[in-house]
Amino acid sequence: MKAIRFAPALLLLAACSGSAPKYDATGTFEATEVLVSAEATGRLWQLDVEEGMTFSAGQQVGLIDTVQLGLKKRQLEAGARSVSEQRPDIGTQMAATRTQIAAAQRELHRTENLLAAGAANAKQLDDARDRLNLLQRQLAAQQSSLGNSDRSLTAQTQVADVQVAQVADQLRKCHITAPITGTVLAKYAEAGEWTVPGSPLFKMADVGKMYLRAYITSQQLAEVRLGQHVTVYSDYGDDRRKAYPGTITWISETSEFTPKTILTKDERAALVYAVKVQVKNDGLLKIGMYGGMTLQ
Repeated sequence: MKAIRFAPALLLLAACSGSAPKYDATGTFEATEVLVSAEATGRLWQLDVEEGMTFSAGQQVGLIDTVQLGLKKRQLEAGARSVSEQRPDIGTQMAATRTQIAAAQRELHRTENLLAAGAANAKQLDDARDRLNLLQRQLAAQQSSLGNSDRSLTAQTQVADVQVAQVADQLRKCHITAPITGTVLAKYAEAGEWTVPGSPLFKMADVGKMYLRAYITSQQLAEVRLGQHVTVYSDYGDDRRKAYPGTITWISETSEFTPKTILTKDERAALVYAVKVQVKNDGLLKIGMYGGMTLQ
């Protein structure tokens, strides 16, 4: 019965081991890590992250004190409304003057008819014209004054709107969100602590997409290219390994001395080139794990 019970484990070990491949390059697995820092000043009210937790991009995970910013936003919005309410109704305020101008035009026309009929004199006509000219100048002055006032209030409203938008942006930055879909690797702050912009809060990485950072010799450099498909192996030691399909996504443009922990196809090589091979993680690959690759 014990032999039957352990049969699946033996099959898995056999699938992951097999004959040891001859690696063309070796290295370690890594992931793209993102350090999340505070973007606002205040007390950290909430930070619901722990090592190993997984979040989606944009998911809120914490909150910095927003009371003062919220009150400031309300104050600025009230000021903006007050400025907007002071905006003059140009059409209504000029309607009375336009009505007077229309009456003066009718009076001028009537006086001209009376003068033609000999029922009015030239002075009456001049008085009617002067009154019409005076009202027209008053309308122009009123229109200019109201226009200047309207433009000034418009500018004040725009300034207030910008100030409200600035505070709204500061409020948004108080809401701590996950920048990527990934797993929390380390936590650097706790709820109740005081934060300032730039204070590290936690670090996370997309471990679903791993990279083998391997090193090749200058002789092998001519054999690799971006987008090339290779076979990547996770090496657990004791001849246990698992193969993954990989794609070369980066090749260093400069050489470096061979890291002491890295073996190359030619162990005598002094200068090597770093490459990154992207691998889809099935959950077994870990950051820092040793691995190798073979060129296809």
